[in-house]
Amino acid sequence: MKKLIFLLGLVLLGNSCFAFNIVYPKKNDVTVNAQSTFFIGSSDKPLKINGKDVTIHPSGGFAYVVPLNSGKNTFVIQSGDERQIYVITKPIIKSICSLPPQFIPYKEKRYYYVTTEGAPLRSTPVNAGINRMAHLQRNLPLTVDGENRGFYRVVLAENKFGWISKADVKTFADCKLEPAEMFGYDYIDSEDYFTFVFHLSSQVPYEMIEGDPFLMKFYNIKDNPDNTYVMDFPIKDALSGRKLIGYSGEYKGNDFVLKIRKPIITNDKKPLRGITIAVDAGHGGSEIGAIGCLGHKEKDITLSIAKNLETELKKRGAHVVMTRFNDIYTGLKDRVNIANKHESVVFVSIHGNALPDGMDPNKISGTSIYYYYNQSKPLADILLNTMTAQLGTNNDKVRQASLAVVRNTNALSVLIETAYLINPDDNAKLINPEFQKNCAKAIADGLEEYFSK
Repeated sequence: MKKLIFLLGLVLLGNSCFAFNIVYPKKNDVTVNAQSTFFIGSSDKPLKINGKDVTIHPSGGFAYVVPLNSGKNTFVIQSGDERQIYVITKPIIKSICSLPPQFIPYKEKRYYYVTTEGAPLRSTPVNAGINRMAHLQRNLPLTVDGENRGFYRVVLAENKFGWISKADVKTFADCKLEPAEMFGYDYIDSEDYFTFVFHLSSQVPYEMIEGDPFLMKFYNIKDNPDNTYVMDFPIKDALSGRKLIGYSGEYKGNDFVLKIRKPIITNDKKPLRGITIAVDAGHGGSEIGAIGCLGHKEKDITLSIAKNLETELKKRGAHVVMTRFNDIYTGLKDRVNIANKHESVVFVSIHGNALPDGMDPNKISGTSIYYYYNQSKPLADILLNTMTAQLGTNNDKVRQASLAVVRNTNALSVLIETAYLINPDDNAKLINPEFQKNCAKAIADGLEEYFSK
């Protein structure tokens, strides 16, 4: 108890320099298209907004929700002798009758090629959500039979279609695509991977589908039912009942190379020994991330937790790959590429959370974890249970979401929102160095639990 009181004293002492300051809205005279917004900041004196008392956290931070009416909304903020006036405009939305998206078929098929590396082939013509079928390489040819606003419909097989953004392709001139030939595949049995090299006469769209069996599908292949070639790999038997922990596929010329990671046999006493884990400190450099009640930046907090996690994992025998060591900007694709270059088994991205206008940061708090591919969900579940139990944070759920760094199939990829920077209580925890160390320990414990199983 004495230790806790001492630590709390340090936190309060460290924050005593934070006087009246508003960190959100980031500037005055802003437009917010929501039913409500919030003021986030700090004050060392009693605070009122439009004459109403605002609860101030012992750390000095506050979060206060205000409703918005259409037009201009004026807010008078009083902290002791200091006074600020904010004007927030909620736009008046005029009713617009818009037609729903509609598929427009072409009289004749058209032919395109991919111009964007990693262009998403989607199951629906929507640029969001869990609808990615594959990430296609540049120059891959496609057959198209129609469009729906910003998307072309890609013909994959009879009654089987995908969608690709118009911005990701260009048309072939005077070209007609014929079905490709599949000449079979070679199997390469290495120490770490099951590797299959498929030999085709030309590149075609494809899907890698997790499950038992694991399915590798190639479309527009002649002499196959529905022009679809399918290889089913008995993943459960091949992995001796263990979980899938990484796979990748790419064209090298007209050969497609599929690699499925073999089971990792762990040490009972040191389950993480020898395992390569990529630790990603979210944001950095010019990309600040969220700003907490007391003005702390997400990029600094995530780097501190990431460095603590690096220390924890190395103590447990893991090989650690850091996507950034200091306050520099690192692109999302670069972060994934760094992890894959080192053949990381796990990719852990560290973040601090925030909320959009229209929500209440006082009512939402805690730790949440995001994944995209099903292979990563068991790890996400264990990490969330471990972190909330050890840190005492609210369980803010495991969620499937289409975030760039978790769309990496090569490794078990998760994004951890450690806590909410704009929730005063969570923020006080996040800026505490002891909490940051405990956060790293909880993540490392969760990884150990996963690999011990």
